[in-house]
Amino acid sequence: MLIEDITVHVDNKPVYDITFNDSYDGLADILNRLGFSGKKICIVSETNVASLYLDAILISLNNEGIFNKVTTFIFNAGEENKNLDVVRDLYERLITEKFDRNDLLIALGGGVTGDLTGFAAATYLRGIDFVQIPTSLLSQVDSSIGGKTGVDFSSYKNMVGAFHMPRLVYMNQNSLKSLDKRQFISGMGEVLKHGLILDAGYYTWIKNNFSKIITLDYDTLCELVHRSCLIKRMVVEEDPTEKGKRALLNFGHTLGHALEKYMNFELLHGECVLIGSILASLISYNKGNIDKNTLTDIITTIKMFEIPALPKDIDIDKIIDYTRNDKKVVGDKIKFILLKSIGNAYIDMDVTKEDMRQAFTDYLDQYNM
Repeated sequence: MLIEDITVHVDNKPVYDITFNDSYDGLADILNRLGFSGKKICIVSETNVASLYLDAILISLNNEGIFNKVTTFIFNAGEENKNLDVVRDLYERLITEKFDRNDLLIALGGGVTGDLTGFAAATYLRGIDFVQIPTSLLSQVDSSIGGKTGVDFSSYKNMVGAFHMPRLVYMNQNSLKSLDKRQFISGMGEVLKHGLILDAGYYTWIKNNFSKIITLDYDTLCELVHRSCLIKRMVVEEDPTEKGKRALLNFGHTLGHALEKYMNFELLHGECVLIGSILASLISYNKGNIDKNTLTDIITTIKMFEIPALPKDIDIDKIIDYTRNDKKVVGDKIKFILLKSIGNAYIDMDVTKEDMRQAFTDYLDQYNM
């Protein structure tokens, strides 16, 4: 299935393309056209992804013979390694290999790799170029697009970061075939979010194509990724530094991030976003924004993707306390994203601890299965 490239603009000027491919064969040619011939390239990846795709990337780049040097930096897989210690090790590698501001980093992997590599690129020598090669559904539809980079600090998620746009997002759609079911469903947290906050028609399309999506039908996944990228592109272009509409993309993330920390990252990010989306929908219902039928439809749709059950003895108040350390806190209030209807989200600055506690109680009593 041929998918048209998407160009991302900032201030009405084209900044980078999102390209859709079925292999890595065309990567060297695109990098050459972007002006990186004769430059040094460092491919940053984590152990799991590197074992699957690194050789194909190296073959693609080295066969052309147009780059000064192609080196690699591999770190241990897992959210717990998205930290400043790993960034420091990457800095040391770049210094040792004499990378300068004209050279290039490539982020090969999921959201952890993209966030970490982007942050290193934003801060090494005050900024060098980087390319995103997302290999997970979550990174293809969300984290690779928009220039938000960052690492966790003392288990506080994404507390250190920078905005730094990539030069290219290169997607190999065949990489989605390697995802296990849990990783794939994690990515659906961001996909469903796009429909819930901005596009009711897309949300309905996801429901209607559930069987093809869950069985990884190639053409259906290509359309799904492309439609989510168009939504993300629209929001990023309107609000590149998250001062307004881009905050809507945090739907499901406030309590989702808090839950992720509480569970010591034993749940995947997208799993927590799916649960957080139910919690945000419950708050929206309890505030009278959406009716019971809408709430039931949202929860039924999310539960189709078999999200994990939470421990019965979960400490709700502790999770709520973690939201105070969220980067979306403004003064003593949390910038919470709620729904007026499916496809129509808004920023609510008046969500209380009791609102969150009630949503969690309702969830555990009625939907935790």
